[in-house]
Amino acid sequence: MVVLNYKQIQFRRTVEILVPLVVFSDSTSEVELRLQLRAQDVESSRDIFVDAKDTSLTIRVQRHGSVVTLIETSHLFERIKPAETIWYIDDDQLVINLKKQDPDLKWPDIVESWESLTVGSMQLLQGTSIYIVGDSTEINQKVAQELAVGLGYTPLSTKELLETYAEHTIDSWVLTEGSDSVAEAERALLESLSSHVRTVVATLGGQYGAASRVDKWQHLYAGFTVWLSTTEAADEDSAKEEARRQFLGSRLAYSNADVVVKLQGWDDDYTKSVAQASLSALKQFVLSDKKLPGKKSLYIRLGCRGDWPNIKPPGWDPSLGEDVPPGVFNMVEYTRYKKDEIIWRA
Repeated sequence: MVVLNYKQIQFRRTVEILVPLVVFSDSTSEVELRLQLRAQDVESSRDIFVDAKDTSLTIRVQRHGSVVTLIETSHLFERIKPAETIWYIDDDQLVINLKKQDPDLKWPDIVESWESLTVGSMQLLQGTSIYIVGDSTEINQKVAQELAVGLGYTPLSTKELLETYAEHTIDSWVLTEGSDSVAEAERALLESLSSHVRTVVATLGGQYGAASRVDKWQHLYAGFTVWLSTTEAADEDSAKEEARRQFLGSRLAYSNADVVVKLQGWDDDYTKSVAQASLSALKQFVLSDKKLPGKKSLYIRLGCRGDWPNIKPPGWDPSLGEDVPPGVFNMVEYTRYKKDEIIWRA
């Protein structure tokens, strides 16, 4: 479970950079910043203060008896090893080397922003589709569209697709055939979309949607799911605690989602902030297990049988209600990944 509050993203996007970055570069194990000091009148290294922490960086210089902040950010693109930070002066440049916690993760920029997340997510998602779920169809659509544009994915709306197919609105469909009919139609549509890659799918909100029903998540597991959840929590900690209770003790179908973004109200101006919060949460989620995109791919190839996250061996039939096909496996050992495959051993 990963929880983010869109206001948290708005606050932490702020980064003060009062001196031009000459160079930002990413090597295998560290990132490097080079800042121009020529205009700062720095007389020696004793006038420079560098404070690097897990996800934050502050650089200040003393000039003419006063302290000036050159860079201050509370959210680096990812975690660093503060104790291994090295800085020095090279001619008229301040050089800072930050050791990455995850040497395999390529940093597009020094800070986490909409731009760096959209670029950085490519290496993490590996083309896996994203499904947006939540009570509001309209919000789901707006956020899905923003994400798709940022990632270069194809935006899809189950509402628009279903209305085009049925040649009438979802509301009239509900009136004539009932909400169960609409939910089943969306489930069938999600089945057809489950093999697609590089899409962001906005699902129906509320009781009409398949995502609101526990028994219709079989094909939503084919991608990464983001739950946009409204909250009246007064602060970030309260919102996170509320989300934890929903994930652990709730029977809400939405609690099947991979990540949740809490919304304290809504305005269309929030769309990009919510999309950024969604990408930030997905980044944390995938970094917790980088094999997840491969596992999603395998789940699709085995037919989206509903056995997520504990994928059963080939030949398993969910309709039989058995963990292992009779006569095929005496013992199944979930052993390891090999690229994007799961190895089963009898």
